[in-house]
Amino acid sequence: MPVGVTQESIVPTVVITGASKGVGAACARLFARTYTNGINLVVVAREIAGLRKIKDELAEYLNCNVLMVTGDIGIRACCNHIINQAVSEFDGIDFLINNAGLHHRGDFEGRSAIDVAAMVDVNLKAPIYLTAIALLYMSKTRPSAIVNVGSLAGRAPLQGAAVYSATKAGLRAFTYAMADELQHSNIKIAVVSPGPIDTGFIMDEIDSVEDIVYSQPMSSAEQVAEAVLALVVGKKTEISIPWLSGKLTTLSYLFPKFRRLTRPLLYWLGARNKRSYK
Repeated sequence: MPVGVTQESIVPTVVITGASKGVGAACARLFARTYTNGINLVVVAREIAGLRKIKDELAEYLNCNVLMVTGDIGIRACCNHIINQAVSEFDGIDFLINNAGLHHRGDFEGRSAIDVAAMVDVNLKAPIYLTAIALLYMSKTRPSAIVNVGSLAGRAPLQGAAVYSATKAGLRAFTYAMADELQHSNIKIAVVSPGPIDTGFIMDEIDSVEDIVYSQPMSSAEQVAEAVLALVVGKKTEISIPWLSGKLTTLSYLFPKFRRLTRPLLYWLGARNKRSYK
């Protein structure tokens, strides 16, 4: 059990968006495995089939209660429905994991206004809106947490992903501002910023993903889930994965010329790695 996790008499309630696969599903499994004294999981996704699959997987954890909620978090009414369902079923919310994401890939000129709006709605507006509602139902007396799943693309701009980078940068800025606002409360907020993750989010669309994405080491969904849990129970405001890539994105952000000078090398390395993944 990670440091900071205790077997409390109060069973925590966790809301996870994008929970039917990838990082969201990995988070659900990890929380169920960790909180053996009992946990309430509210798993959210657009389609029921994936949620049923993860619920079946979690059936082995006898003290794990699973509530499935379907809907598109890009729609504000859906966000209201998610929180209302969680509160109605479990009387409150302890942890909110804003994991769901959307990426229409390619240069900005090739993206429709509808695609752009959808990315902003899902990646930025929804986590902020869900946070605003969830805060109303989080305990003022026991530790609670909100973890946003960002991206290294939010730490350094990425061509071919202008809107995605912008939404993740905005989510990171929101997290740090809220961390300051909530520093004297029992509610913490944090962000995990991963590089490429070995999930369908990029592997199912490998031909349309920018080569530079694959220049970094690939993380697993389980590694990102472990970072999410570490942020829930720890004191950090951000964890970047991989660690070295996080440092490089800091350099790229502070020194744009460094980013432009290294870009040809990173594209070459990414293209080579992409061929090996295929």
